[in-house]
Amino acid sequence: MSTYAIGDIQGCYKALRRLLKKIKFSPNKDNLWCVGDLVNRGPSSLDTLRFLQDMDHCTKIVLGNHDLHFLAIHEGCAPARSRDTLSRLLQAQDSSQLSKWLRHKQLAHFDSLDTIRGPENFLMVHAGVAPRWSLQKTLDLAAEVEYALQSKDYKKFLHCMYGDKPIRWYEKLQGQDRLRTITNYLTRVRFCDDIGSLRLNIKEGLCAAPAGFKPWYEYEIITHKATILFGHWASLEGRTGKHRVHALDTGYVWGRELTVMRLEDQRRYSISN
Repeated sequence: MSTYAIGDIQGCYKALRRLLKKIKFSPNKDNLWCVGDLVNRGPSSLDTLRFLQDMDHCTKIVLGNHDLHFLAIHEGCAPARSRDTLSRLLQAQDSSQLSKWLRHKQLAHFDSLDTIRGPENFLMVHAGVAPRWSLQKTLDLAAEVEYALQSKDYKKFLHCMYGDKPIRWYEKLQGQDRLRTITNYLTRVRFCDDIGSLRLNIKEGLCAAPAGFKPWYEYEIITHKATILFGHWASLEGRTGKHRVHALDTGYVWGRELTVMRLEDQRRYSISN
């Protein structure tokens, strides 16, 4: 049995199937961890969600910003955008079922696995964490957003989810500002400064860092307890330069590669467009 973590699929269903075939993935004995952004930008979001729902028994999924965006559109809490490719998914007969299934997924997943190096802890998020968040703090704050998504008032969260402010985390944040800030770190962060101030408008690679800002993983304090897996940042091309921080979005939807990493030995497998 092996556990594989896959980068942003973004509705590229045929590529997902090709990559799983390449690694001889078996739903009966293997597990698949998805770092989020299952849907949008690619051509087959509906097929992707149906396929992953059918494999729910062997998958672990964290939500990405595009997944949350789909939920918000589906629930009438936000308008579609011109670059969205969600029409077929939104119009499908089982759209509500798939939306409910997705809404009950995590924003951070933690587990311990037996690897070739011995027992190893893994934390999976879509984008990143704030500078002073411990492992437990990250899981606790993710649970606050998960609770909001799964509560009777989930539409209130989806309606208020959008926005770049507050620009950093602090403990006294409350209500929707608190939930939005947590969500922005877990699903949107790329660059921040040493106190966690966010620059969410910058989506390019490391050379685009503003003065005083670095990639979020240069400030993390988690890797002494867990290896971090994340997606979201295709411009990194799968490289962070940190031994226990693994970038898995290698930009298939932008014409590059779809990548999966076997967690037991950290071997990567990829397919190209």
